[in-house]
Amino acid sequence: MKKSVIILFISLVQIQVNLGQTIPVGTPMIEDYLRREQLLGNFDPNFSFNYRPIHTSKVFLKSDSTLFNSEKYFKSINKSLKLLPAELRVSYDLRHPDSRNDGPMIRSKGMQTLLSAGIFYEKGFLSVQLKPEFVYAQNKYYEGFPTYPKHYESTWRIRYVWYNWVDLPERYGTDSYNRFFWGQSSIRFNKWGMSLGISTENIWWGPAIRNSLLMSNNAAGFPHITFNSLKPLKTKIGHLEWQFITARLEESGFNPPADNIPFEGRILYTPKNDDWRYLQGISISYSPKWIKGLSLGFSRWVQQYHELARETKDYFPALSNLFRQNDNNVTRSEWDRDQAAGLFGRWIWLDSNAEVYFEFAKNDAALNLRDLLVDTDHSRALTFGFNKLFVTQNPQAFFKLNFEWNQTSQTESGLIRNAWSWYIHSRVRQGYTHNGEVLGSSLGPGGNAQFLEVSWVKNLNRIGGAIERRIHNNDFAVAAFPDDFTRYWVDYSIYGFLDWHFDKLILSTTLYFTNSLNYQWRVRFDPNDPKRFPDTPGVDRTNWNLDIKLAYTF
Repeated sequence: MKKSVIILFISLVQIQVNLGQTIPVGTPMIEDYLRREQLLGNFDPNFSFNYRPIHTSKVFLKSDSTLFNSEKYFKSINKSLKLLPAELRVSYDLRHPDSRNDGPMIRSKGMQTLLSAGIFYEKGFLSVQLKPEFVYAQNKYYEGFPTYPKHYESTWRIRYVWYNWVDLPERYGTDSYNRFFWGQSSIRFNKWGMSLGISTENIWWGPAIRNSLLMSNNAAGFPHITFNSLKPLKTKIGHLEWQFITARLEESGFNPPADNIPFEGRILYTPKNDDWRYLQGISISYSPKWIKGLSLGFSRWVQQYHELARETKDYFPALSNLFRQNDNNVTRSEWDRDQAAGLFGRWIWLDSNAEVYFEFAKNDAALNLRDLLVDTDHSRALTFGFNKLFVTQNPQAFFKLNFEWNQTSQTESGLIRNAWSWYIHSRVRQGYTHNGEVLGSSLGPGGNAQFLEVSWVKNLNRIGGAIERRIHNNDFAVAAFPDDFTRYWVDYSIYGFLDWHFDKLILSTTLYFTNSLNYQWRVRFDPNDPKRFPDTPGVDRTNWNLDIKLAYTF
């Protein structure tokens, strides 16, 4: 059977060669620019943008209609060696951390910087990209989840359900933080539009722009073996893209707050298994040849502790046990595995210079197909978004409208069948994290958001603003305060954007102001006062965040 599938796959694919360095996830301006160019018809419509980093190739770009030229962006030293852009990222959080999708940078109050530069070497089928990253953060003290009397011991007991089931430290120690990462580095063998290699690059799966449910650059890149397409591979029925990874995930090494304080007479913190986690994931995207601009896909990841994988010899968990047929017959290894899977899609409409996209995923395997169809909302998360470009009197300038809606908190299904929160797990107790940050949506467990951006764009340049409403861990709020609807921690943010291209220098700046209502789920009234009403003020906080990205092309 497996042999037949392989023969069928090879017979479908029309072999094409595509080599080149990558545009790392989060590279200033370039990703957004290429996506806009596609809506204008200047970029291959079969390229789904469901997989990043993007591998550069003239196959994708119409050089006569785009300002982005990979030969200029990546400086050639000789035929085989190229100098990659030097990048500097500086962020500043005034009162509490609120940076997202920033790779190896951490949640930190104060100033934080990331430095990166590198080289790319290519000879025949072999390519080597070395682009390490160095992070320094002031890591100043800030008020996190408060102890009694601001929050009662009973509230802390519920809070530790999340602290014990996920590795998300409030603070990375008490000193300044500095660390070296291999960053966006890889060693690959590339042939026939496919690539097999070892990499520490950040990965993004799915069409979402701000919050991917299953894989994003919210955390540092992790070491992984990858087998992936480099570009859309043409078949008799359409185009295929995919990625298959096997990876190693590490914990942060930092404990949650108050880990040594007794609550209700006992220490709530339970030390986690310090074994590294074996992660495997697969994602496939298909663009039918009969519907131009449409791509549909499926993704799944499974993680387990390395010792368990070695004990059970379960080295390909992503390819088995999609359903748990019977709760009474599941094996220990299935209970001790954490997994999620989902569907995604994107459809670009070239005549309207627009796109719509979605991602639907579940983080708890259904018992069988019937269970999936009957209780579709169980453990469900959802992303929906659209992009639209509006013409102006200047043929090179446009107004851009982007909206994205994300929900990872539990649905009404959780009232009778608790799915707990996304990215946490009772057996794999680091949750779906690496170095203390979620690998999926930057909103984290139980997070929801609505984001609307309006910008003026011209070539690589962008000036605009956005508004966002974000709810922090709604699942915890419901569990800790079931009879108190005044406790939701909700952020309202106003953004300003400036992206500008200065010859060899690329500047991308974001400044936003946030008003946090009921910061850390706190309110001012006495919870024992029977006369309290929802108009009683909460404990609110404001915050400024500045993020500056600079890339210099030699």
